[in-house]
Amino acid sequence: MIKIKRVAVIGAGTMGRQISLQIARNGISVVVFDIDDSVLADAKAAQERIVAEWIASGVEAENARSAILGNLRYEADLSLATRDADLAIEAVPEQLELKRRVFKQIDGLAREGAIIASNSSSIRISALEDATERPEQVANLHFYLTVWDSPMVEIGGGSSTRDDVLDALSAFARAIGVLPLRVRGESTGFIFNRVWRAIKKEVMKVADSGIAAVEDIDRAWMIKFGREQPPPFAQMDRIGLDVIYDIEMRYAEESGDRDDLPRPILTEKVARGDLGVKTGRGFYNYPNPAYAAEDFLEPDASE
Repeated sequence: MIKIKRVAVIGAGTMGRQISLQIARNGISVVVFDIDDSVLADAKAAQERIVAEWIASGVEAENARSAILGNLRYEADLSLATRDADLAIEAVPEQLELKRRVFKQIDGLAREGAIIASNSSSIRISALEDATERPEQVANLHFYLTVWDSPMVEIGGGSSTRDDVLDALSAFARAIGVLPLRVRGESTGFIFNRVWRAIKKEVMKVADSGIAAVEDIDRAWMIKFGREQPPPFAQMDRIGLDVIYDIEMRYAEESGDRDDLPRPILTEKVARGDLGVKTGRGFYNYPNPAYAAEDFLEPDASE
């Protein structure tokens, strides 16, 4: 059985910092890599804030702070980040050629037995495996935002991924407190995102065609399913509209169907740089989005 005791997370954006923090929280050493020192600094500060919030809310004990943060190391040198790793998890933007370049770089630096995994939310590992000399040791390992509130990870192999690699990743998932879901046939979007893709495509089409306002679509969702999780447009803002755009383009390129292209309601916001929570403006304005207001679902709230 392959043992995963040391991990490198490649990319210190939103997903990279959440994945690495979940790993560290469960007692496994993890190196967080990014080429940008300022991104690494932001990641470190964000992780420290989250741990402080866990302690303040009683989710973690005070003495957990040093244990969790002590399992994290930050590195801007990819060779130093990956050289001792049993598992390297790529968490860079959802762009095929970028991911292939990163896979090739990791492959040239990581030790012979190391597993290379992609956190891609839509790209099948078979599109990345031939960027390495170890296609039998690569896999999809797709986590969801927010990792500790959505404790699941989708695990899928490529054309020649070994069963013991997939078994090791499943054991690793359980060790860090998330449920492994096996993707048993290659699937763009894997499991949940296949369903989520249909939802986000349709809500954007409904809004873009003038059938209903963004807010009323989200109101309908919240009344039907509750306020515990953000509704579709708010969820896209949290993910990042640039990320949503890249994913939609991936589906469109694969299908060749113009109906799969991103809708203008999305492309226009991305072109303006209105990318959601991270820029302060997307389908809603932040930090106080309308959907979070107490009166958002009141009978006189909509026009």
